[in-house]
Amino acid sequence: MSRYKAYPEYENSRVEWADRTPKHWDAVHLRWIAKLYAGGTPSKAIEEYWENGSVPWINSGEVNQGLISEVSTYITEAAYKNSSAKWIPKNALVMALAGQGKTKGMIAQLAIDATCNQSMGAIVPHDLQSSRYLFWWLYSNYQNIRNMAGGDLRDGLNLELLGDIGCPIPNKEEQKSIADFLDHETAKIDALIEKQQRLIELLKEKRQAVISHAVTKGLNPNAPMKDSGVEWLGEVPAHWDVHAIKHIVSTPITDGPHETPEFFDTGIPFVSAEAVSSGRIDFEKIRAHISDADNQRYSKKYSPKKFDIYMVKSGATTGVTAIVETDDVFNIWSPLAAIRCNELSYPYFVLNFMRSRNFADAVAISWSFGTQQNIGMKVIENLSITRPPLSEAIEIAQSLQEKSAKFDKIILQAQGQIELMQERRTALISAAVTGKIDVRDWQPAAAQEEVSVEC
Repeated sequence: MSRYKAYPEYENSRVEWADRTPKHWDAVHLRWIAKLYAGGTPSKAIEEYWENGSVPWINSGEVNQGLISEVSTYITEAAYKNSSAKWIPKNALVMALAGQGKTKGMIAQLAIDATCNQSMGAIVPHDLQSSRYLFWWLYSNYQNIRNMAGGDLRDGLNLELLGDIGCPIPNKEEQKSIADFLDHETAKIDALIEKQQRLIELLKEKRQAVISHAVTKGLNPNAPMKDSGVEWLGEVPAHWDVHAIKHIVSTPITDGPHETPEFFDTGIPFVSAEAVSSGRIDFEKIRAHISDADNQRYSKKYSPKKFDIYMVKSGATTGVTAIVETDDVFNIWSPLAAIRCNELSYPYFVLNFMRSRNFADAVAISWSFGTQQNIGMKVIENLSITRPPLSEAIEIAQSLQEKSAKFDKIILQAQGQIELMQERRTALISAAVTGKIDVRDWQPAAAQEEVSVEC
């Protein structure tokens, strides 16, 4: 923040979430500068209240800490009149009082007149010109606001708690300067973050393309080809074999126990779908720990072994794979299918094949849907896979390891850049809304350049 100047004088803050603020700033509770009210739900939740509606109806899932210019749900005038909801004017703020996950405490500004359901609270400043500054103040204190209502617990916020929030209050001109500054600077940072995110996606796509080509066409561009006989696989090198997965394993494909064991903070690591990603098992994301007795019982069906391959067979990450690279004792749960290669199949080649675009497409074609997407064990074992000669499979796997490492390095660098930019964004917002930096004379870069040219 060294590029920005400070205010000439500060004093100890009268606001809980700021240590010092500029001496001439005021401080008030939110209830004194805004009207607060909760949303409502139609007293009769009959179907016609939700069909062909014209009244915008916001729920907690639509508060994305930004600007709400459109909504996904509209109710009828009749439904609105039969609810306790009130109109919320354009430019006012809405906050999620409850909601799933991290929704609670999220804040957004309205770009339209709207109403909201009972999980939302409206914050209507007496002077709507203050809305944008208040948005940034409340946005910057998202976690503090959540902590008022139990943090990540299911406790909800209420209007009394919102009214107790202390707000540092600059004069109107400063409020506008701070809001304009943050709108402009965060938009620039967001654009840079988006570029890095897009770069990561492109790198992942390129990495998968490299993998897909190597495990279906090989490394020799001049190798004679033949029809694999599998539509989604296409041509493969003429000297390669194509088999069903069940024919390249040393033991039948199996999975973890179809029961929920008692979980502990310590014990035998119990791995499920959340720990399987990017070809490796993340033991920092294990489901929990189980007792030694349960582990011994489950191990009668399946006991993990180094170089086993796991494939997620149900849930949002169906088809994602990882390989075991440890001799440590652990066990797996039912969402994972375990594949143990025979002596003619190189595990890392098989892993790469299962990470290819061709295989991902085959899985997507084959999965079924109930409450969530899933793929059956019989389906997995009958999916096709290429099998080069063992020495060639090892060569391909080693080549892909080297190439993937280069992609991973660039991706890691891009992720590091994103983290730095996000940290800067957070720090910049906090510094501006608490007066750590003085932006009263700030102008957008383009405007500054125009002024310098005129001079």
